[in-house]
Amino acid sequence: MSGIYPILRPRRLRRTPALRTLFQETEVQLSSLVLPIFVEEGVSEYMPLSAMPGVLRIPEARLAFEADRYARAGIQSVITFGISHHLDEVGSDTWLENGLVARMVRICKETVPEMIVMSDTCFCEYTTHGHCGVVRDNWVDNDATLVNLGRQAVVAARAGADIIAPSAAMDGQVQAIRAALDSAGFTDTAIMAYSTKFASAFYGPFREAGGTTLKGNRKSYQMNSMNRREAIRESLLDEQEGADALMVKPAGAFLDTIRDIREATYLPIAAYQVSGEYAMIKFAAAAGAIDERQIVRETLGSIKRAGADIILSYFAMDIAEQGF
Repeated sequence: MSGIYPILRPRRLRRTPALRTLFQETEVQLSSLVLPIFVEEGVSEYMPLSAMPGVLRIPEARLAFEADRYARAGIQSVITFGISHHLDEVGSDTWLENGLVARMVRICKETVPEMIVMSDTCFCEYTTHGHCGVVRDNWVDNDATLVNLGRQAVVAARAGADIIAPSAAMDGQVQAIRAALDSAGFTDTAIMAYSTKFASAFYGPFREAGGTTLKGNRKSYQMNSMNRREAIRESLLDEQEGADALMVKPAGAFLDTIRDIREATYLPIAAYQVSGEYAMIKFAAAAGAIDERQIVRETLGSIKRAGADIILSYFAMDIAEQGF
């Protein structure tokens, strides 16, 4: 052949698997993944979730077994969600010393003391109406909810939670929880705020998983998914209020937001690959349309590449047991 040949050949670094591994820029480690788990009280059988193939509601009596199984597989962090049979208008079971929130944390920490246990701090799974706080005159009362969030956080911390993860999307929730924890002597208990939480259709399968009774939506307190500047502002406000880590939820449709916040803060950033993202991959893989393991690798890699340090994902146990 004659002609001019390229001097710059990026393909040189892709020629063999060893070279590709050597020059890979982004790594997703199991240690950076958090497994969300659903624990139901008052039942004896595991409940498969039709909208989330492979995910089960765990009977509370089997939680110790499951926590041990996770640890043996290499899972280092979990976040707990409870399916309560003791609902009321304000979710008061969450701040009882022996309520479900406390029991989930206590069982995990007693079974695997070294496991990082994050306690999702909200009320949607514990209220008769399914909203994330106190409802008055068909409106979620922000400030009344703050008081209850503080109470729930203290109970979780007393049970042994390493990290409080408030997801209620109330203004001022980080400041209120920090004050409550500090007043109760839990100055070393960290807060990982759901600091930029969008009102998203990607949460659909979670409603089955969490047994929520919500009628309507949460758009008056969760974020408009079309707002970029507000998304940054929300996370920076939580940083000012004392959050130790921030979070973007959902992850996959908001990679730009993860990057925006990464460039605006030095705090660790978590991102939640939510139920709808998980379900889409599972159902597409079951239909033979995609390679599940490769898609999981790519989607988690994109979240890491965008700037997330921590990823909450229902695929965490699959990865622990099977790898990418």
